[in-house]
Amino acid sequence: MDPTQAAEIEAALPALLERFYARVRADAELGPVFNDAVQDWDHHLGTLADFWSSVMLTSGRYKGNPMAVHLQHAARIPSEMFGHWLALWTQTTDEMMSPPVAAVMQAKAARIAQSLDAALHFRLSKAEAAKSETIPREVSKPYRSTPVFDERTLPQGLRQAHTTKDGVWGVIRVLEGCVRYRIEAHDQDVILSPGTPGLVRPQEPHHVEPVGPMRMQVEFYDHPPAL
Repeated sequence: MDPTQAAEIEAALPALLERFYARVRADAELGPVFNDAVQDWDHHLGTLADFWSSVMLTSGRYKGNPMAVHLQHAARIPSEMFGHWLALWTQTTDEMMSPPVAAVMQAKAARIAQSLDAALHFRLSKAEAAKSETIPREVSKPYRSTPVFDERTLPQGLRQAHTTKDGVWGVIRVLEGCVRYRIEAHDQDVILSPGTPGLVRPQEPHHVEPVGPMRMQVEFYDHPPAL
């Protein structure tokens, strides 16, 4: 993104978010969920500006945990709701941003929605879950763990597509902050955070990316782990 586009985003964010969330709050489907969840909209809009500044401009202003917040309301957020949210975002960014910047912001919003949707509704397959449940909890221990990495020390090998060996399962444990877990085989992004680990299946291409400051490590198992 060039400096002109970055400046456009930074300058437009407050008004853009105010218009977008005014539509969200008035929407018959989205409004009840958001209005029940947000008590102080002035404060929340400031937090959202920090979030979008961080994800679009890597400013590091946002220090929260979006996954933990959304998990509190998972029962009220079906997958279909993300498509409706994206439609309003597309309408608003098309109105208020130049076409190239609107396209970039829409693509980023789509990835965020995909990540949240996958994390809220992601489950082990029935076969994997049944197999995991047959393993006594005391047996479901990793045979090896990586050191704890942060956003600076995360190895390049984990930031690009790679796989575990045949028969090796992994669990990505986020200790602080958030990590984007990309599963190439499914074209799927999941935002991991403390309490939301990532399951790595044997020989499944994947990689991870920090979302701001974070600390994480990876555990390795010779059986489907009990998360």
